[in-house]
Amino acid sequence: MANHKSALKRIRSNNAKRLRNRYYAKTTRNAVRKLRGTTDKAEASEKLPKVLSLVDKLAKKSVIHKNKAANLKSKLTRYVNQL
Repeated sequence: MANHKSALKRIRSNNAKRLRNRYYAKTTRNAVRKLRGTTDKAEASEKLPKVLSLVDKLAKKSVIHKNKAANLKSKLTRYVNQL
């Protein structure tokens, strides 16, 4: 058990951040899945900027690594262009 008030606060804030990060990461993963499941080029082109924005936000907040974000963006863009 924590011995200091600041440690208790850190535990609470870390838990809140963890839940928030999990929510945004899961939302982004689902958006990527939906984009990859799309076979219509017009619909995929419409979804792509929104998904890339979500990925950028995750990388900016260090939920995912910036290189992972870059790889994901590259693969998604390539997928949409191949449709």
